[in-house]
Amino acid sequence: MEEILNQVILDNTVQSYLIVGSIIFFCFLFKRIIAHYTAAFFAFLLRSRYKNVDPVFFKTLVAKPLGVFIAVLVTVIALDRLHFPSAIDISIYKLRLQELFRMMGSALIIITFFRFLIKSMDFVVLLIKDRYMRSGDPGNHQLVFFFKDFIKVLIGLIGALLILKYTFNYDIKGLVTGLSIVGAAIALALKESLENLIASFIIFFDKPFETGDAVKVNNFSGVVERIGLRSTRIRTDAKTYITVPNKQMVDSVLDNLSNRTQRRGDIRLELAIDTPHEKLEALLSGIRNILAKPAIENYNLYFTEITANAQIITGDFYTDPKNIQQFNLVKQSVNMEIIQLMESLQIIAAGKQTAIMVAKDGAN
Repeated sequence: MEEILNQVILDNTVQSYLIVGSIIFFCFLFKRIIAHYTAAFFAFLLRSRYKNVDPVFFKTLVAKPLGVFIAVLVTVIALDRLHFPSAIDISIYKLRLQELFRMMGSALIIITFFRFLIKSMDFVVLLIKDRYMRSGDPGNHQLVFFFKDFIKVLIGLIGALLILKYTFNYDIKGLVTGLSIVGAAIALALKESLENLIASFIIFFDKPFETGDAVKVNNFSGVVERIGLRSTRIRTDAKTYITVPNKQMVDSVLDNLSNRTQRRGDIRLELAIDTPHEKLEALLSGIRNILAKPAIENYNLYFTEITANAQIITGDFYTDPKNIQQFNLVKQSVNMEIIQLMESLQIIAAGKQTAIMVAKDGAN
């Protein structure tokens, strides 16, 4: 038996073939189990950090590419322990067969590993999307899918460079330099689009506004209906649909009306200059009673100014951030009650009455 095991066939002993074959056989036989428990371990680590991780879904998505990678890795490492038979090491287009198999093994390891990374990235993206949906962010998760595609392209590009480096022994320094120059030229040509793209990332992370918010920017106000990679779509108060580049949404002074804590209404009364102070005091007291209604949270009211033609009362009041229709009803009610109060006190506004005197020369 020992003599048979030590018999050399194609530069390797029978014992070496049996050991390598057994390793490969058991690896392919148990690769699903190994991948399952390895994926379960990664799912456990993720679940310790993110409580809403679904371990079953993670194992379903990741276990298969992980099993293929483990099988390929073990197979290549096991076959590397054998001596390549010199009898079949022929030359094919100036490339030795042994070198060709080495290149194929390296390429398979890199391809299966990066396929596993891409599948893992799919799970991470779905995890981030689920997190945004749970937190009630209705619009920003759409950029997650762009990040997914962008990172997938980046992973694929890195994998291709590694194949060139470790499979074909290609010096990738010059290639990386050339890609950098081409990338710089493309960036200059697409400067405005890239600025808007970067601005969309700023909106995504900084969250100055979200889909559904009422905003005011560049003398336009309306509700944000969509946040894209290049622009933001706003339904204006006039019910038109405008497109604003994301760079302007970031660089301009933007007023997020949905984040207001109160709505403000202004009061300005210009009264006749000859209005008695008793009536002014009665008017101020009456307006304060009007502003004490439950719909108004707080207010300010003062007799602020005396000019040559008027006595001026100014003030403001604040309601909760209800919709504009309800606020306008409160404002209308306040204005109507102030007018009724002025009529009851017989107070007239400045400039309401104008006396015209005509001077007439005496008869000659």
